Amino acid sequence: MLTYQIENNLSVAEFQAVLLASTLGERRPIDQPERLQKMLEHANLIVTARADGKLVGISRALTDFAFCTYLSDLAVDEEYQHQGIGTELIRQTKLASPEAKLILLSAPKATGYYPKIGMTRHEHCYFLDREGDLKP
Repeated sequence: MLTYQIENNLSVAEFQAVLLASTLGERRPIDQPERLQKMLEHANLIVTARADGKLVGISRALTDFAFCTYLSDLAVDEEYQHQGIGTELIRQTKLASPEAKLILLSAPKATGYYPKIGMTRHEHCYFLDREGDLKP
């Protein structure tokens, strides 16, 4: 049985395990528990999916609950993918902050997924990895 809930006190061990069990672990600092802890501490909306108590999916977001919600991590254990869990995690995240626009950066492997579930692509996204890359 799958259950979805807001869990803003998730442990680093569970977070790390679901990242490793999904493809998102390839792009997250899974070998740096201190960073993972900070990622959890500073996210203010974490929605989980559990199958009989086991964490099988997570939506980790930062939101002001009024204008924007940035969905930083969407991870579903590969054994549980293709069951609608990711879509439901997004829906639950949006329900928790209904007035805010939900925004995310897609992982390369997931670019085809988001349009299929009704999300709109936006071509005007920019990012900065290091302060030293910023030009005066």
